Amino acid sequence: MGPFAFAVFLFAIEFWQQVHGSRCDLYKGKWVYDASYPLYNSTNCPFILQEFNCQSNGRPDHLYQNYRWQPCSCKLPRFNGRDFLRRSRGKRFMFVGDSLSSNQWQSLTCLLHTAVPRSKYTLQRVGGLSTFSFPAYGVSIMFLRNAFLVDIVNEKKGRVLKLNSIGSGQLWKGVDVLIFDTWHWWLHTGRKQPWDYVQDNNIIHKDMNRMVAYEKALRTWARWVNFNINPAKTKVFFQGVSPDHMDSRDWADSTAKTCRGETHPMLSIDYPGGPLPAQVVLNKVLRSVLKPVHLLDITGLSQLRKDGHPSAFGYGGRRGTDCTHWCLPGVPDTWNQLLFAALIQS
Repeated sequence: MGPFAFAVFLFAIEFWQQVHGSRCDLYKGKWVYDASYPLYNSTNCPFILQEFNCQSNGRPDHLYQNYRWQPCSCKLPRFNGRDFLRRSRGKRFMFVGDSLSSNQWQSLTCLLHTAVPRSKYTLQRVGGLSTFSFPAYGVSIMFLRNAFLVDIVNEKKGRVLKLNSIGSGQLWKGVDVLIFDTWHWWLHTGRKQPWDYVQDNNIIHKDMNRMVAYEKALRTWARWVNFNINPAKTKVFFQGVSPDHMDSRDWADSTAKTCRGETHPMLSIDYPGGPLPAQVVLNKVLRSVLKPVHLLDITGLSQLRKDGHPSAFGYGGRRGTDCTHWCLPGVPDTWNQLLFAALIQS
């Protein structure tokens, strides 16, 4: 064994010892201040999207970038971009979902580019598919925009959300690692709603209970996974439900304000607002999937980060308040740290 291979072997052993303890729950912990964070600077990530680049958009505080996730019963090793690329040589990753999926995809591309800044990369956007590639490693990190996972079809009567159909699943096949996400667009109404009718089997509705529709769509996705995924060739992850912070009563602040002006995380372990209903539905559906699916259980740890959103320093600037997406560097970097840990463990 050469010196490089031996170093990688030692890293793997150390990583395993840190995250594979007998009772190691990586998702139960708290945020701790760490001056060595963030893992990258937004100025070193030239392709970062404006809506996530809070510092460039004028956010005056920096402390929100200096927090590290610390599990209660074990250590979560620092993200190692070079090792990620070496282990992933020749592989294709695809994030499938809405703008929160894009948030995580953008974070991972920044983490990897920062780790190998002199390595050539390519970035292509064709329709709803964005592909970030590292030719020297043969690694592609893709994002496919599909906010509902199931289909929206233009018909004579209008745009129909089909809860039992996944035509775009052909694009998911053959990918080495799939990371899915859907939730936030299920709540949109009015002009933000991208469909006119909902079809459940052969019945068409003008509207229906959104949580019921969400569960039906997830079960359609689960059937797709059961019929189409070969676990020997493809690893499947689900991002979990990313929380928003639109009402401060959720974090025990009775003033009912939004995330705007928040500069510190909650340093406790538990979130006063409790679990999200969508999270409960997702967990129920995932238990019914016959093929292995790893849940990136990001909800609880992200709920503690009321300070991590763009608020007035996103795409819309001070005219809007974005308490849904996340600043980069920021919370999605931890999601990818957990993704890396899960890949190592598997």
